[in-house]
Amino acid sequence: MKAAPKNKTTKPSGRNFIYPKKPSGRLYTYRKWVSYVLLLCLFSFPFLKLNGEQLVLLNFLERKFVFFGLLFTPQDFYLFALAMLLFIVFIVCFTVILGRLWCGWACPQTIFMEMVFRRIEYWIEGDANQQRKLDAQAWDTEKILKKTSKHLIFLLISFGIANTFLAYMIGSDVLYKIVTEPVAQHISGFVSIWLFTFVFYGVFAYVREVVCTVICPYGRLQGVLLDNQSLVVAYNQQRGEPRGHLQRNQASTAKGDCIDCGLCVQVCPTGIDIRNGTQLECVNCTACIDSCNEVMRKINKPLDLIGFYHQDFIQHQKPYRLGIKAYGYMVVLAVIMLVFSSLVYKRQDVETTVLRASGTLYQLREDGTVSNLYNAELINKTNKPITFVLRSKDPKDSIQFIQKTAVLPKEGTATLTFFLVKKASAIKTYKSTVVFEVVAKQKVISTASTTFFSQP
Repeated sequence: MKAAPKNKTTKPSGRNFIYPKKPSGRLYTYRKWVSYVLLLCLFSFPFLKLNGEQLVLLNFLERKFVFFGLLFTPQDFYLFALAMLLFIVFIVCFTVILGRLWCGWACPQTIFMEMVFRRIEYWIEGDANQQRKLDAQAWDTEKILKKTSKHLIFLLISFGIANTFLAYMIGSDVLYKIVTEPVAQHISGFVSIWLFTFVFYGVFAYVREVVCTVICPYGRLQGVLLDNQSLVVAYNQQRGEPRGHLQRNQASTAKGDCIDCGLCVQVCPTGIDIRNGTQLECVNCTACIDSCNEVMRKINKPLDLIGFYHQDFIQHQKPYRLGIKAYGYMVVLAVIMLVFSSLVYKRQDVETTVLRASGTLYQLREDGTVSNLYNAELINKTNKPITFVLRSKDPKDSIQFIQKTAVLPKEGTATLTFFLVKKASAIKTYKSTVVFEVVAKQKVISTASTTFFSQP
């Protein structure tokens, strides 16, 4: 049987460059619209404001994270860690059920490569065969103009991606200062912009699919995560084999529906043959499904010779159903989501810590009262200053401040030192619990508890 056409070309450097044929079809159209929405979100989120903060901020340097107006500080690191765990479990659960669909439809690497850079390449250099011929020909005027214009556009887009990336990392306001103010005032920022520009340019102009097939560890996890009930882009061997070429004015030379046209290989952005089974290089982009369906329509055969299938269906014609592993991950995901939601709901805008002053005992006063000395630290997790009052939950208690402040700065802290004074007659045990309340605008916004010592 004649080998199927391939879309790889080995250059003198030894690197197999892939020239995928321009895809088209129903699923490709859906992918384009999904990509447009995700790209719009990606480029707009760091420049939109909600509650005075940008929509999404991941400032690891200052340990400040913002998600849709909700500000997280270093004191909320447990929430950030839980959110990362939630994301990982979601990806695992998603993969067990739908395979590597994330890679083909939502991963930024695939979206930029296939829906931005590759389409620019098609626009300037033409389809796969035209690109091959252009790369093989001598450096004439046509080649210089096309290559120069393509790579200049690649650099410009990479510059935009680098600025957006930094807007997520350091904040859009800081990025605006770097861009508008003299370079001498922001040397590190200026270097960072161009460093990331060239990194992104290198990834999308040269490294390309190697990110998915070699660098990214996610593809290698498929062998562990996938089972016979996982939906993946697959070739229906029971229906397609044995394959054979379709002769003009004659029926197929084989009993299977596959006519070995090779289009599924030609459109693959990672250069694999889906008919060889599930492979770690497959990103489930569905380009092979569209190309195969186009051929099936022309030869009046049923669609989806290549489609979303699970191995039990291909091998034994069993209907699709979720496996035990999928239900297990779903339960774990639901539990983590419930815990995370409850912690976010209970989270206070002001975190208060009250501790007894170290090395001090209780003080008996001449007026028949007892006092303990405390230090309090208040952390403001909002982007607005808060005018507050600290009081004991027991109205019979009184507070005498040694160090006092009434304003908690935005995203800042305040330290108080004070005596809590109780009537001796109200003390029943040597060690008791006292609760303090932080009140702002006649509303309790934070509470903290500690111990009170006194001889009953």
